[in-house]
Amino acid sequence: MSQNRATRSCESLSVLIPEATHDAGTAPRGPLAKIRLTLRTPKRGRGFWYGLAIDVLWPFVMVFTRSGWFGGSNIPAEGPVLIASNHVSFADPVTVTAYVLAHGRIPRYLAKAGLWQIPVVRSVLAGGRHIPVHRGTSKATDAYRDAVKSLESGECVLVFPEGTFTADPDGWPSVKQAKSGIARLALATGVPVVPIGHWGTQNVLPQKAKLPRLLPRKRVVIRTGPPVDLSDLLGREQTRDVVAEATRRIMDAITEQLELARGEKAPN
Repeated sequence: MSQNRATRSCESLSVLIPEATHDAGTAPRGPLAKIRLTLRTPKRGRGFWYGLAIDVLWPFVMVFTRSGWFGGSNIPAEGPVLIASNHVSFADPVTVTAYVLAHGRIPRYLAKAGLWQIPVVRSVLAGGRHIPVHRGTSKATDAYRDAVKSLESGECVLVFPEGTFTADPDGWPSVKQAKSGIARLALATGVPVVPIGHWGTQNVLPQKAKLPRLLPRKRVVIRTGPPVDLSDLLGREQTRDVVAEATRRIMDAITEQLELARGEKAPN
């Protein structure tokens, strides 16, 4: 898909999927609505540095993007929840965090441990109780243990199941690329997995760009679906096939929301 086609898809929400045009959405419209939303987002539990980062970057989302937010009522107001999202830009944590905060939850990310080596970023991540993922090391299981603890304490844990940017050149999520961690967490804890599909951040901050492209303002659409049905898999031994099936369902649910966000069907 070309950059122009991707932009048109995000802008128009093509009637290839009529449902994409029938939801009024929850993104704030106008300065007063944005100010009210800023004031009512959760503050307690953010930590100083994470809270500061949110306060600094929040205007970026409010001012420099034209947000389309849909399905936020699928995010439970309280209690443990796993959120699974596609990943197309370094701007994703900014826009997705704003979206989740606007719906009353503070997301804790599973993120690459290397980010904790960057001085300012380390303070933000540690202060926000985010969870480092040490891939290919003796600490690789620590992320799983820490994520379980966060969920047991009622937190909202957000995961990009593919672990990095979606590799597909047209931006569609890949089951083959997905890691099994979120499926294992869901099966072990019974916590609901809520899928997010979002589109447009790749136009705000392309993967190889050094600076964001703020003007003209880009449309960023975020859609949330109902929790993924894993009920028939819970309580079963976590065999390779069971984990693979749970992973497939989660990725399919993300893709379904992304189809609605983009206004087009994913290729078979």
